[in-house]
Amino acid sequence: MPFTVAIVGRPNVGKSTIFNRLVGRKLALVDDTPGVTRDRRVHEARLYDLKFQAIDTAGFEESDSETLEGRMREQTERAVRDADLVLFVVDAKAGMTPTDTAFADIVRRSSKPVVLVANKAEARSGRAGMLEAWEVGLGEPIPISAEHGEGLPDLREAIIAAIGEDRAFETEAEFEDLDLPLAGEDIDDPDSEVIPPYDDSKPLRIAVVGRPNAGKSTLINALIGEDRLLTGPEAGITRDSISVEWDWRGRKIKLFDTAGMRRKARVQEKLEKLSVADGLRAIRFAEVVIILLDATIPFEKQDLQIIDLIVREGRAPVIAFNKWDLVEDPNEALADLREKTARLLPQVRGLRAVPISAVMEKGFDRLMEAVTETHRVWNQRVSTGRLNRWLEHVQTRHPPPAVAGRRLKVKYITQIKTRPPGFVVSCSRPDAMPQSYVRYLINGLRSEFDLSGVPIRLAMRAGDNPYAGKARKRR
Repeated sequence: MPFTVAIVGRPNVGKSTIFNRLVGRKLALVDDTPGVTRDRRVHEARLYDLKFQAIDTAGFEESDSETLEGRMREQTERAVRDADLVLFVVDAKAGMTPTDTAFADIVRRSSKPVVLVANKAEARSGRAGMLEAWEVGLGEPIPISAEHGEGLPDLREAIIAAIGEDRAFETEAEFEDLDLPLAGEDIDDPDSEVIPPYDDSKPLRIAVVGRPNAGKSTLINALIGEDRLLTGPEAGITRDSISVEWDWRGRKIKLFDTAGMRRKARVQEKLEKLSVADGLRAIRFAEVVIILLDATIPFEKQDLQIIDLIVREGRAPVIAFNKWDLVEDPNEALADLREKTARLLPQVRGLRAVPISAVMEKGFDRLMEAVTETHRVWNQRVSTGRLNRWLEHVQTRHPPPAVAGRRLKVKYITQIKTRPPGFVVSCSRPDAMPQSYVRYLINGLRSEFDLSGVPIRLAMRAGDNPYAGKARKRR
């Protein structure tokens, strides 16, 4: 197993910049505002030939345990306990502060190997602050500039010396990276009648999205059975999109917590814009997206816009009506919510909706069963033979309309993509095909081949003309 490195320090010393440098990607939000990072973020990292798990943490702040800052500090202390090595980061430009000294004592009491990192040391002004760092008694400070990539060879040597060469190079295995974008997956041979079965053992990526204070972090904590994510009564606690590993019935799951998404007109601050952009990125990298709605005030305009975005991105959506313990008449409320789901979201007919209570930990099995069933449908393939037998039947019952006095001809259909299901229809004059008939074909596909609850892509294309480009012969 690779060793784990926790990056800690007071706010605004550059912890997230160091984290991004080590993982090789801009995963953590970075801004000049102190206290941007609130949750622990864990990711595979590499420093030249060293491979390890890096943990980005919230800045240490002296606050009461009941406050938001106090809960953030508790998450950071857990990261220190879970780590094999601690990078204690100070700001070389600003110099040492009483907060640095106080939290250096906490790190020292953890009895974990520590590397003292003096970040922002690229200028001469950082030399005095680097020398001051000797005062905390954590050894020689390593001057680096995470923003410019300076001092990293010295950091590598310090990590090896602190953790030991044997532990540092214990594993040579490559990390499994599940953070790859998922576009529609092409079908190699659309005419093949052999359909591979759905593999329910493959890892699954799930993003949890919704408006602020819907209970997204609380839901993920309840699913995995630990207080992994920062929660509280305040709206908008989550800023970064945090991924968490989980096993459900033997299947590996990667859960993405996201920042609450408000209406675009209300998002004014730069930091919130970065948080929303990070959430959109998580949606694009997910396979299934759980839209968490507050059961007491469901289907606000923003909820519908979020769902529409997910459908346009081609992800597999599932609705979870959270805070079900606050609903007075569950049976009547559920019937009403399902009627609204069908009426307000016709573009993804059959969308699965499950009532849950994250606080009471109820409805989780039904939710995950809906997720896996939606994922199966999202991956579903239909053979070309079955599709064309169906097409012949629907045309007999409801033939294409005539446009400008000429009847449109639909000749052939095949599936070319999965994730989500994508089909191509060969027809005459595709530009003239009315959208009403396209919707008729999509609804027919959905009901005939059990494709409910996922987006369906249907493209109209002109058939190949064997005489195209050939000059007419003259006698």
